[in-house]
Amino acid sequence: MTLRRIQISQPSMGEEEWHAVREPLTSGWLTQGPKVAAFEKVFADRHDVAHAMAVTSCTTALHLALDAMGIGPGDEVIVPSFTWVATANAVLYCGGTPVLCDVDPTTYNIDIASMKSKVTENTKAVIAVHLFGLCADMDGIRAALPASVKVIEDAACAAGASYKGRPAGGLGDAACFSFHPRKSITTGEGGMLTTDDAALAERANMLRNHGASISEEQRHQGPQPYLLAAFDELGFNYRMTDVQAAIGLVQLAKLDRFIEERDRRARYYREALADIDWLRHPQPPNSGSHAWQAYVMYVDPKRAPLARNEIMGKLHALGVATRPGTHSVHMLGYYRKRFGHQIDDLPGARDCEQNTMAIPLHNRMDDDDYKYVVDCLKRLDSGNA
Repeated sequence: MTLRRIQISQPSMGEEEWHAVREPLTSGWLTQGPKVAAFEKVFADRHDVAHAMAVTSCTTALHLALDAMGIGPGDEVIVPSFTWVATANAVLYCGGTPVLCDVDPTTYNIDIASMKSKVTENTKAVIAVHLFGLCADMDGIRAALPASVKVIEDAACAAGASYKGRPAGGLGDAACFSFHPRKSITTGEGGMLTTDDAALAERANMLRNHGASISEEQRHQGPQPYLLAAFDELGFNYRMTDVQAAIGLVQLAKLDRFIEERDRRARYYREALADIDWLRHPQPPNSGSHAWQAYVMYVDPKRAPLARNEIMGKLHALGVATRPGTHSVHMLGYYRKRFGHQIDDLPGARDCEQNTMAIPLHNRMDDDDYKYVVDCLKRLDSGNA
């Protein structure tokens, strides 16, 4: 078998993105401006929401959403532990307290019973993570919570996903997306905050631009561009650039094609690897669509021929990149030290951190690449790797 090198993820870009950045570069409008506005409109239309605000990352989108909702000291926000640390960090940025709950090890998403057990009189919001592109059970989450508790979608991995026929982005009070290069579509770094709440959108829009009463574009195109805006709130500089948005517009036009291809490749993995009994595959939702940001399997520690990390090492030697699904926040040093979490506190999240494995799934791979990944896993299963 000829050795290949297959990355865990690679952004899919070409001539269109290259040419798209020429306009903002030649126009001289590089920061948030007309391209950002256009990107926001198309993104909002695609995800069936009233408002979309482009920002520097999903992390800053989460911070903006929480801050715009008034989360502060004394407020608790429930967060599933099996997620990227930024989900919990954003709560701390506001002075709130992230309360970690467990996840369902079959979906990797929030465990509703665990979430419900964490609700107190101080609970102000829940962040429901659509991990790896599979939407959380939003109806179940909402039904288990008091009406006063806000629900924020961490949709970092879920651009283009849907739940019961409704696109991610409008399933909660607000949603936050990522355009990091490991996501289905990318602007390099970047994020988007979406909501149907006009008041929330107005406040978040102000906060992302230093707390200014109007945007730079509005000021420069208005009758008195020489006058500065009013600053009556403490805000942040979370603006996306027009260069990034120009790339985002091209990428967004490819989103559905990218997801269709990833869905087809995910089906191939499930079918081609079905006879390896120590791998549990991610499943598509019964109602809705998976965005397939990543293909994350569960390595059964009781059946696998080697420990998960040893399997990853063998695949690395064969040229196949892998990664753990993600980490569990309650197992990270900072959170253990600050909040006293123990590794076994949340067993579902613990097992997911220790046993999940993402294999390559992206739009730069061809048929031979996918066949090679399958062949390598089968070699491992047979003990020939």
